[in-house]
Amino acid sequence: MKSSVRGRWLAAAVLLAVLRIQAQGANEVLRLDPALDQIVSTDTRVERLVGGFGFVEGPVWVRQGGYLLFSDIPANVINKWTPDGNLSVFLKPSGFTGSDPSDVGSQNNNGQAVVTLIGSNGVTLDRQGRVVFCAHGDRDVVRIEKDGKRTVLADRFEGKRLNSPNDLVFKSDGALYFTDPSAGLRKRDDDPKKELPFNGVYLLKDGKLQLLEKTFATPNGIAFAPGEKYLYVNDTTRKLIMRYELRPNDTIANGKVFIDMSADKAPGVPDGMKVDQKGNIYCTGPGGFWIMSPEGKHLGTVRTPELPANLTFGDADGKTLYLTARTGLYRIRLKLAGIRP
Repeated sequence: MKSSVRGRWLAAAVLLAVLRIQAQGANEVLRLDPALDQIVSTDTRVERLVGGFGFVEGPVWVRQGGYLLFSDIPANVINKWTPDGNLSVFLKPSGFTGSDPSDVGSQNNNGQAVVTLIGSNGVTLDRQGRVVFCAHGDRDVVRIEKDGKRTVLADRFEGKRLNSPNDLVFKSDGALYFTDPSAGLRKRDDDPKKELPFNGVYLLKDGKLQLLEKTFATPNGIAFAPGEKYLYVNDTTRKLIMRYELRPNDTIANGKVFIDMSADKAPGVPDGMKVDQKGNIYCTGPGGFWIMSPEGKHLGTVRTPELPANLTFGDADGKTLYLTARTGLYRIRLKLAGIRP
């Protein structure tokens, strides 16, 4: 009897030790270049803020008010989180306003269960501080007016419905850039409801929608370099980041591969992407999120407890990176401030 009890206690102790090791391994920084020390402190850790979500995405920090907005795509909601720990619903429904979601949205695994992605995805702010987001289920880009009404900014290109807008970024002149993969369609590229023969990157300016690029397999994260000299767009399927030069008329040119993640076989893909004020790029990827220099050198990877899907800079000083990672919301303090709306 005593031997059996001791055996159970020993097994429990071993399991606890393994879990601690796993937790530490999933919350560490892989340092590949000394330059990373100027960005991420040696004692920094990823902090879990709240969990229990379906699949979280699209975080954005609202400076006027000091809070974070982020999408829970399966729940069809945009949540609001404040630094005192309060969590509330900001908008519901978000990305799907129809009545029958039975064949709407793609399915994905959040690490615990298979969920259906019907709601909003990427969220940002325009120059007037209005919330603008990509709607998976409704297949459009939407702005929330100050009175709460919805304005559809884009839902069709040359008369055909968009696939499922994913992520977006405003240029300082008000031009809006967004990606439109098929990831929000139930059967993705093979979905019979897909009307466009490509997955595009678009420019919306002065009410006119212009196709910038259609060679991506799955265009996803999108961000500007400081000074808006370059536009970065990543491809989730091909696991790479492209860099384009910005022309004076807001179109893009001379695209080239900025970094290729395909050799890293760890779980995780390029998805959400942001840039700090020094030009370093932060992008979800194999193993967590990658930090890259403006020259395209991989400086290191921050490993996270759950695989992140997106990230954004927040807090008053802009030096906190908030992460939406499967079922949880996380944050990490950095030494540099980021570019934000």
